[in-house]
Amino acid sequence: MIALPENFIRRMRERLGEDFPAFLASYDLPPVKGLRINTLKISPEEFSRRAPFPLGERVCDDPACVYVGEEKPGADPYHFAGLYYVQEPSAMKVGDLADACKKERVLDLCAAPGGKTTHIAAQMAGEGVLISNEINGGRAKILSQNVERVGITNCAVTSSAPEKLAARFPAFFDLVLVDAPCSGEGMFRKGENAIPEWSEENVARCAARQRAILDEAAKMVAGGGHLLYSTCTFAEEEDEWQVADFLKRHTDFTCIEMKKLYPHTFRGEGHFIALLKKREGETLPVRPYALRKNREAERAFEAFAREFFDDSFAWSEGGITTLESGKMLFVPAGMPDFSGLYLLRLGVELGEWDGRTFKPAHALAMAYGKFAKGKLHLSREEAKRYLMGETISCEAFAGWGVVCVDGYPLGLCKSANGIAKNHLPKGLRMYG
Repeated sequence: MIALPENFIRRMRERLGEDFPAFLASYDLPPVKGLRINTLKISPEEFSRRAPFPLGERVCDDPACVYVGEEKPGADPYHFAGLYYVQEPSAMKVGDLADACKKERVLDLCAAPGGKTTHIAAQMAGEGVLISNEINGGRAKILSQNVERVGITNCAVTSSAPEKLAARFPAFFDLVLVDAPCSGEGMFRKGENAIPEWSEENVARCAARQRAILDEAAKMVAGGGHLLYSTCTFAEEEDEWQVADFLKRHTDFTCIEMKKLYPHTFRGEGHFIALLKKREGETLPVRPYALRKNREAERAFEAFAREFFDDSFAWSEGGITTLESGKMLFVPAGMPDFSGLYLLRLGVELGEWDGRTFKPAHALAMAYGKFAKGKLHLSREEAKRYLMGETISCEAFAGWGVVCVDGYPLGLCKSANGIAKNHLPKGLRMYG
């Protein structure tokens, strides 16, 4: 059995009573793995037919959420193509409650590495506005990469403190998710690094931090909107007591559902989830994002697009902005102004204009690659070579195109004289 902290054992014995032996016995079992099929790119039925490893039973009613026994599901080409997101099964249950909410404007306040952001994005199916925030800069970059990999087009990724976001977006969001930083008791079985960091003092520190985050989150919920709070810990100070304390401070909210998942009662590592609803009231307007127009750059992109996309491609509502750096973005309709916030990603990065030519970005392939005229279809073994940075022979087309595995985009290439030059960013390549 894992060597659990003595004070943790004492606390859980007092809390669970006669259920404690079953809880303790769960630590003799290995951690549980799951994946969520990315319905922005593939249906659960189609993925089940194509799955490169055995899939287990459903985690919940959602057919996209399944258990898996594969040792390294993140090393498969389908993962690089964004067809699934590896996610702990208990965490998938947060999406169950999120799906019950009306979602036109959503904020995931503590979002890295992106499991719940990508789950909600799949539910939104490209509609509305999703802002995904992570205050830690390094983790925010990982979050941004995951948003890109799964092909989300209606998302902005920020890295700002909750109070800065609250000042920018008062009473604006239909749903604010706070998957709060916590003492991580639900991580003990997944990785023993969480155990040395645990202490009752850390539980108290986490509870104080959560209280401050929740107070800022409450400011951003529109009238009639929802606040969804979750942790991966069992400490009542961070879970039930945290919610009770919040409701005393914020009498315009009510709790409409609360769940506590333990590893002996649910096949997962454990989670706490509470869905709160704000009393009906105003949704305050915010200043919209102002597109920066550069007609010369847009003409260059339009010429590229005519050659690159097939006739089935059509833009959703929104527009193109060209930043001072020359980077060009497609910004979906409804995006707010982000002045004063650190913005890592906005909509879809199309590419870069250097004053003479347009060069497409990897994000364009991941979001819109299925509409490319030029597709280089690779076997799974050939796809692994591409993912490791190798050049691939290509007689199918010349110029810019998209490399695919089983028809699903992996990234860009540029073909000339029968050779496709690899344009997969080095930081995203398999094995570095």
